[in-house]
Amino acid sequence: MKNTKKNIKRPSWDEYFLEIAKLVAKRSTCLRRKVGAVVVKDKRILTTGYNGAPSGLVHCENTGCLRDQLRIPSGQRHELCRALHAEMNALLQAAQYGIGVRDSTMYCTNQPCIICAKMIINAGIKRVIVQSPYPDKLAEKIFKEAGVKIITPKKKQ
Repeated sequence: MKNTKKNIKRPSWDEYFLEIAKLVAKRSTCLRRKVGAVVVKDKRILTTGYNGAPSGLVHCENTGCLRDQLRIPSGQRHELCRALHAEMNALLQAAQYGIGVRDSTMYCTNQPCIICAKMIINAGIKRVIVQSPYPDKLAEKIFKEAGVKIITPKKKQ
C-alpha cells in the first residue's frame, strides 16, 4: 500500500486556544465588548471565563450599561461596571473548583486591564496570549515588571 501523506493544515496551539477564547466570548452578556478567556496548562484547558454579571444577577442586556449612560471611556472606572471581566471569571472558576493555575497560560480575546493583570500575576500565570490590544499601558508595564509574557500572535496573510 502506497503512503499518501497529505498536507493537513492544523492551527498552532496558540491559534487553537485563541479560537476557543473567541467562542467562549460569545457567551458574554456585556453590551460594550465580548471578551473570552481560557486558562491552559500542558495543552489542557483548566478553566474558561467570559465577561458578564455575577451568577444569579440580572444581565447588562436587561439593565442597560451604566458606563455607557455615564459616557465613561473604555479602560476607565472599572468599578462602575456590574460585570466581572472574562479573566476574573476564569480565575474565580479555578478557585471555586480547586484548580491550580500556577505556571499556566491565559488566552484572551483582549489584553487584560490593570485589575485583571494584577490578579493574573498573583495567580502565577506566566504567559498571556491576546488577540486584540486594550487601552491600558499600566497593565502592560506591570506584566513586564512581573516577568509575565504578553504575546499577540501575528495574523497570517
